[in-house]
Amino acid sequence: MPSSSLRPQRPPITLIGRLADAIGATVHGGGGGSVTELSVTGVELRAQDVLPGDLFAALPGARHHGARFAADAVARGAVAVLTDPEGADLVATTTAGSDVVVLVHSNPRSVLGSVSATVYGDPSASMTVVGITGTSGKTTTSYLVEAALRAGGRTPGLIGTVETRIGDTPVPSALTTPEAPHLHALFAAMLEQGCDSVVMEVSSHALSLGRVDGTRFAVGAFTNLSQDHLDFHHTFEEYFAAKARLFAADSDVHAAESVVCVDDEWGRRMSDIAAASGPVTTVSTGGETDGASAVARDWQVRADGTQTFRAVLGDHDVAATLRLPGRYNVANALVAAAVAVRVGVDPQVAMDAMATVDVPGRMQRVDRGQPFLALVDYAHKPAALEVALATLRRQSTGRIAVVVGAGGDRDTEKRPLMGAVSAAAADLVVITDDNPRSEDPALIRAAVRTGAMGVADDVRGEVVEISPRADAVAYAVRWARPGDVVLVAGKGHEVGQKVGDVVHPFDDREALARAIDGLATVGPSIDERGEDQRS
Repeated sequence: MPSSSLRPQRPPITLIGRLADAIGATVHGGGGGSVTELSVTGVELRAQDVLPGDLFAALPGARHHGARFAADAVARGAVAVLTDPEGADLVATTTAGSDVVVLVHSNPRSVLGSVSATVYGDPSASMTVVGITGTSGKTTTSYLVEAALRAGGRTPGLIGTVETRIGDTPVPSALTTPEAPHLHALFAAMLEQGCDSVVMEVSSHALSLGRVDGTRFAVGAFTNLSQDHLDFHHTFEEYFAAKARLFAADSDVHAAESVVCVDDEWGRRMSDIAAASGPVTTVSTGGETDGASAVARDWQVRADGTQTFRAVLGDHDVAATLRLPGRYNVANALVAAAVAVRVGVDPQVAMDAMATVDVPGRMQRVDRGQPFLALVDYAHKPAALEVALATLRRQSTGRIAVVVGAGGDRDTEKRPLMGAVSAAAADLVVITDDNPRSEDPALIRAAVRTGAMGVADDVRGEVVEISPRADAVAYAVRWARPGDVVLVAGKGHEVGQKVGDVVHPFDDREALARAIDGLATVGPSIDERGEDQRS
C-alpha cells in the first residue's frame, strides 16, 4: 500500500529551522540563502516511498547506509535529508549539484520519533492513545478494548498484528508496530478522519528500536511475559526491560496511567515499575483479590464453550460473558475492561461489548458441520501453546490433536520446547513447517521433534512428522473422531507462508476448512493406532 494512503491529506507545514532546533541538529547544504525557512510535510525511511516535500531519514543500517539512496529520494521530491556525519558525506557525494538540505545528528535514529511527531503536528497528543504490550494477548486485548471504546461512544483507530483500522476502514499490517515516521503519519491520518482514540499493540522490538518514540500514551497495558524474541533480546531481563519502557518513569514513552495483569511474577514487577510513573490498575484472575484493583470471580464455562464470570472493577461488580475460550482470555478481558474504565467507559457497557468479540486467528473456530471441534490459533511460543492446549483439555472430553511447527530465522531455543509442550498435552502431535524462511525446514522440524520425543513415554502423545503443512492439517483432520479437538497452531491470522525469500499464499483457516470438506471423499479416518476406522 502506498505511503500516501496512510498519511493525512492536509499535513502541517514544518520549517527545517524549527526541526533542527528541536533535535539539536546542524543544517548543511541548500546552496545558500535562508534554508532554515524551507518546509517539510512528511517523513520517509524508504527512498522509493518518498513524496514531494518529504524529509528523507537516511539511517545507518546493518548492511547499507540509508544515505546511499539519498539521490533517489531527492529525485522523488525529498527537500531535505536527516542523517549522521558519515551519511552527510555520502549525501554530498551521491547528490552533488542538487543543493539538498542535510540535517546532521550524531544519532538520527534516536530522534526519529520526535522528528516524525513534530512534522505531523504531534497528533498523539490530541487523541487518547492506549498501548498494549506483553508476550501473549496483545491482539486479543486490543480488539476487546476497541470494542469497549466504540460501545462507549468513542471513535477508535486500531493498530496491530492482524490489521490497522482508521475508523471502520481496515488496512493490512506489515509490522505489529509501524516505524516511527509511518506511525505518526498514521496518527495524523486517524485524527484527520475523526478518530478520538487509538488502540495499538506495542511490541518489544518497537520499544527497543524507538518505533513508538514521540508517542504520548494515555494508558499503557501489560498482559504477561513468557519466552519469546530471545534471538533479539538475548536474555529474559533484556526482554522485560524492553517492555518496561512503556511504564518506567525514566522512559520518554511511559504511559500517563497503567493497567497491569499481576497473575505472574513479571506482572508484579511491572506494576511496581509503573507505580513510580503514574496511577496503576492491577488485574488478577486469582480466586482471591490478592490486593488487585480488578479481579474475576465465579468463573464458569458453558457447554457451548463460552465463559461467564463477574468482573469486579473497583466499586463495580458486573456480569461478563466471553465467546473466547480459556482463563487467559478472562485476564485479557479484565485488562481491557480496566483500560476502558480508565478512559471513561461504563464497566457494564464495556463488558457487554466484549461479549460479542471474535478475534481473527485467536482460538478461531472453523465450523463446516463436522462432529469435532476445529480451531486455528496464533500460539507460536511455548507458554502460549501450553495454555491453549491446557484450555482445550479442560473444556473437552475428547482427544486432542495439535499441528505445530516453528519459524525459521527466529529464536532457536523455543523449538524443542514447542515439541515438548505439544507432546505432553496432546494425544496426537503433527510436526510440520511454519515459516521456514531461509532455514532448512527439515532441520527445524527435527528440533521440534527432539523436544517432543524427550517427553516420557507414559506421558507423550503420538508424534508424526508431515510436510507440507496442508498435508499435516489434513492428517490431523482425518485422525479426528466425534468429540475430538484439532488445533492448528502457530500462524493464526497469517495468509502466507515464507519459504526462502518467497511468501506463498497459505491460510490455516482455509487449509483446515478444505481438509474438513474433503472428509467425504478421502475415506476412513486415522485413529490413534494408525489404523483406518471412521465411525
